[in-house]
This record gives sequence, C-alpha cells and structure tokens, in this order.
Amino acid sequence: MTADLAGKTVLITGASSGLGLHFADLLAGKGAQVVLAARSLKAIEDAASRIVSAGGMAKAVAMDVTNRASVEKAFAAIGSTLDIVVNNAGISLPASALDMTEDDFDAVLDTNLKGVFLVAQSAARAMREAKRPGSIVNVASILGFRVAGHVSAYAASKAAVIQLTKSMALEWARYGIRVNALCPGYIETPINQDFFRTEAGKALINRIPQRRLGLPQDLDAPLLLLCSDASSYMTGSTLVVDGGHLVSSL
Repeated sequence: MTADLAGKTVLITGASSGLGLHFADLLAGKGAQVVLAARSLKAIEDAASRIVSAGGMAKAVAMDVTNRASVEKAFAAIGSTLDIVVNNAGISLPASALDMTEDDFDAVLDTNLKGVFLVAQSAARAMREAKRPGSIVNVASILGFRVAGHVSAYAASKAAVIQLTKSMALEWARYGIRVNALCPGYIETPINQDFFRTEAGKALINRIPQRRLGLPQDLDAPLLLLCSDASSYMTGSTLVVDGGHLVSSL
C-alpha cells in the first residue's frame, strides 16, 4: 500500500488532544500539510508549532464543529486546496437513559453528528467548487453497531454517523469525493487509562477476543488507507478496528 500524502492538505477536527493529535502527527509524517482544528486554539497552535519544528507542515484554525458560522469561517481560512478531512471531533457524556439530561443529549448529538455533517458538507462544497476530488473519513465507533450501558446518546450518534457516511458517499461519488467511516473499538488513551486499570475495566478487556485494548497506532494503517489513493475504489465503507470485539459472543 502506498500512503504518500505529499502535496495533500488534510483537515483534522478535534485535533487538540487524543486521537486527533495522534492523527495530525501521523499524517504530517506522511508528507501532508495538516490543518489542526479545535475550539482550544492555544492547544492546536502549540501542536502545529511542534510539528513544524519536527520538519512537518501544519497550521491551526479555531473551529467549533457545532456552529455553522465557526465552521464556515474556518473553511474560509483554509482555502480551496483541501484534499482530505478526518472528522474526529466527538464527545461522550455517560449517563443512564433514564437520567441523562436533555442538554447533555443535545451536546452529544450536536458534536458527534451535526458536527460531522457541517464539516463534511463544507468540505464537499469546497471540493466540488474547486473540481478537486477528495476523501472524507468520519470517525465513528463500534458502538454504532452494538450498544453498552450508559452511552445511549453516544451510541445513537455513532450509528447515525455510519448511515450519514453512506448517504454522503452515494450523493458525492459523482464529484470524485469519497466518504468512509473508521470505527474504532476500545483504544487506550490518557483519558481512559485509569478506568481500564479498575476491575470493571479489566473485565471489559477480557471480553475483547484479542484480550487487549487497541493502541492509537493500531489505527494508523486503516486511517492511511482511507485517506490515501490506495482506497480509490472505496466509498461508503465502514472499517472496523476493534480486536474482534464486534464478533465476540453475546
């Protein structure tokens, strides 16, 4: 597989920390000019500076994916050279379906679903206007296929992202725009490390057929596949990376 992204411009949302920051480092290392987007401008400016200091190409742009005006302002700053979008911004506010507040439900759906729609729509419009083919990768989750307790809003949002991905892929293929979904299982990050050291966390790991958590680098090859021309005949696909969790016994 060739995953040379030299000359490509990539927008990564939710790039201030976690997987978004990891993806920015990865894609910059493959020669892409990365545009880091998040609400926290200071964090992504620091990350962009670090990437540039290491020899990469990066810039930061403030973006609230839930706000159309913010998204459009960010795209105006990016310009018409966009080739790839990694729709990574997302949140989870765990609560039982009985106790979750309407505000929390709205916040999860606004970020995880509406945000994906607004960013992908703006990107596709820019690509169509520039007559420039492109790749949009929406980061979903295995919780878009199966459910767990206390994440009803998150699971609903990720299931919707998968279906939205397929709808966009159908409509935008005529413009040379590919839209696919990356569906991680449980990936170890600084945010969840403490939980997975608990007895409940260890029990969850034991339910994964490979008996381990994924690491951020386990997503590298799948993401590079979807971003690069190596997947030129893939659109509307969902790529699951979960250690076999989806096929585990009920």
